[in-house]
Amino acid sequence: MAKKNVTQEKKETIIEIKNIIKKFGDVTILDDVNLSIKRGDFVTLLGPSGCGKTTLLRLIAGFDTPTDGAIFIGGNNVTMLPPHKRPVNTVFQKYALFPHLNVFGNIAFGLKLAKIPDTSKPAGKNGKIPTRKWKKAEIKEKVEKALTLVGLEGYGHRDTNSLSGGQQQRVAIARAIVCEPKVLLLDEPLGALDLKMRKEMQVELMNMHRNLGITFVYVTHDQEEALTMSDKIAVMRDGVIQQLGTPKQIYDEPQNAFVADFIGESNILSGTMIKDFVLEFAGAKFTCEDKGFGKGENVDIVIRPEDIYIMDADNPKGMLKGEVVSVIFKGTYYEIEVKNEGYQFTVQDTASWDVGDKVTMYIRPHDIHVMKKAKTINSFDGVIKGADSVQFLGATYEIAEQADFEAGDEVTVKIEFDNVELTDHPEDAPLSGRVTDTLYKGKYYQVQVYVEDADEFFLLNTNVEWDNGDQVGILVKAEDIQLEKRTDSTETAD
Repeated sequence: MAKKNVTQEKKETIIEIKNIIKKFGDVTILDDVNLSIKRGDFVTLLGPSGCGKTTLLRLIAGFDTPTDGAIFIGGNNVTMLPPHKRPVNTVFQKYALFPHLNVFGNIAFGLKLAKIPDTSKPAGKNGKIPTRKWKKAEIKEKVEKALTLVGLEGYGHRDTNSLSGGQQQRVAIARAIVCEPKVLLLDEPLGALDLKMRKEMQVELMNMHRNLGITFVYVTHDQEEALTMSDKIAVMRDGVIQQLGTPKQIYDEPQNAFVADFIGESNILSGTMIKDFVLEFAGAKFTCEDKGFGKGENVDIVIRPEDIYIMDADNPKGMLKGEVVSVIFKGTYYEIEVKNEGYQFTVQDTASWDVGDKVTMYIRPHDIHVMKKAKTINSFDGVIKGADSVQFLGATYEIAEQADFEAGDEVTVKIEFDNVELTDHPEDAPLSGRVTDTLYKGKYYQVQVYVEDADEFFLLNTNVEWDNGDQVGILVKAEDIQLEKRTDSTETAD
């Protein structure tokens, strides 16, 4: 019976994040984020730098307040509560240990400040329960228990400066868990450790989570770390949760090209659904296990490198012929690049091939994962400025003469990904921005450019590889700008 109650308790929602928006000035850091976290789960917020994961953790901790939305912990609205009144504790990448206190003093610090209900005294006339401080014997017992949990028995007397980085991190974790919070928040706590120590601490954290039974919310940009430790992973990009699922779901069934590219290595290509269970990409038709797409619908395709089989060129099972252009030994496998009709596939194989070998590749139907494209065209609100110009995102572009529009008309501006060009001289373009993402799609790069002044993104396809952080100008020819009359019901984004 007790086991059943524990299971039921674990399934309760401990953290509820509802429609959270966070802006700094005109820049949106979190954009309508919703997330439910179950009691006892190990949930990782995973994403690249600047995706909003640390900001979300700080909102849960109470170090920042949202611009809009609400945060509930244990069913209570804590949106405006200060950190010390929330049932959470935070472990930072920088350990923030007190240098003038030994290990025991650091861990005991929060207990010495805390007040707990005093059950030995009757409630006051107003019904208020009296409080007391922890007794020295109680503090000693709790600190020693915390030290045991983090594997530092007998270290209480040690100076924190005499400890290794991994040991200092354990002290920081012990200090956070000693007060028995309902939720432990960890902001890239292993980022400052070397690879060997980081892997050891991953195992330690998993054991601590299992022994404590409390909810862990963990922030990292390390995909392997997230896949190793988590019950659930929330993959974030540009202030939005792209996908929430178990590590296996995230890896095997990514919901979009970004998740597929960010989690592990992937071959990501554009293709076309011919009909249910049949698609075309790289100039060939394939059988797959996906259905429900429109006939002729353009889709994104993900194939993991370990799911492509290289064979001799004359093998009848082969589907795509190609030539080996690169072979790199990775320890337990070879990473092989195969060129095919302008496409380049990354393959992981335990057998080595020579550069220049003519080969064929085989892909099983269940290893081809088909996804809807997140966006198929750039679409923005705009205003006609004159017979040959339109303004959108704060910039004015020339357009082909339009008989159907007059100055002042509100329009939807649409631009195909293939019709956008970038220049590394931003001053030469009406609009400028910063490259925030570059995704190789087998034959070309799909680049995302953030226009900070408008807080919007441009997408484009190009043969040029741009680096994240590049400042660029955005060029569009007049004849490539499509205009539609905008009404209240017009969709302005895909």
